[in-house]
Amino acid sequence: MSPEVKYHAENLRKMLLEERIATMEQLKQSLGTDTDLTVFRKLKELNYHTSYSHQGRYYTLEEIARFDELGLWSYESVWFSKHGTLMRTVEVLVETSQAGYFTAELDCILNVSTKDALRKLFEQNRLSRQQYQNRWLYCSSDPYRLQQQLKLRSLEEEPLEQQFLPDELKAAIVLFFSLLNEKQRRLYAGLEALKWGHGGDRMISSLLGIDEQTVARGRQELMSQDVDRERTRKPGGGRKPLKKGHQK
Repeated sequence: MSPEVKYHAENLRKMLLEERIATMEQLKQSLGTDTDLTVFRKLKELNYHTSYSHQGRYYTLEEIARFDELGLWSYESVWFSKHGTLMRTVEVLVETSQAGYFTAELDCILNVSTKDALRKLFEQNRLSRQQYQNRWLYCSSDPYRLQQQLKLRSLEEEPLEQQFLPDELKAAIVLFFSLLNEKQRRLYAGLEALKWGHGGDRMISSLLGIDEQTVARGRQELMSQDVDRERTRKPGGGRKPLKKGHQK
């Protein structure tokens, strides 16, 4: 009888349902083996995903992941994609995008560096790229789809705030922004960018006169709920309570 009969895929499933994600070392410990191959054999019996972040060190199950409209899901800052690897995910997102992507835009969406993946996809003719405002814009490899993406990108470059925001509202936003501290400004800029969706980082950056990456960082912190809720005033701070004086 094969010695692997004692290993059961259900043990991995129970462990992942409890922990939601796990490394290979954790999976081996749960299965009671020292061999990676044994774990992979049992994982094949399950519908599982490997993280595209953290160098693919984490695993989860299809029944656990709650993928969003882009096919992405994260748990404790570990990111998974229903499309599989980072390269495949980047390829799908660019091919299906309305206006292509700059590297910085994809970095913000995927929360990892995409520069190498984009370069390899271009070299393999799986994506195309165009010089656009002194930056590489990555687009579909299909010529017709490419032209549609470039057309929509040029339309998006028009200043949206000039089109839709009344002057009074713009002035109010800028005034309120000026009253905030550095952290609050970043988060507020990210919140306004979220309201606009695609292209919001650029629009808010232009309106508030701050770096686009600052807007993107604030948006990411809000989306991941990775916000340091530190107290504005330290415990014991503020005015001391007044003591009642002795009546003369």
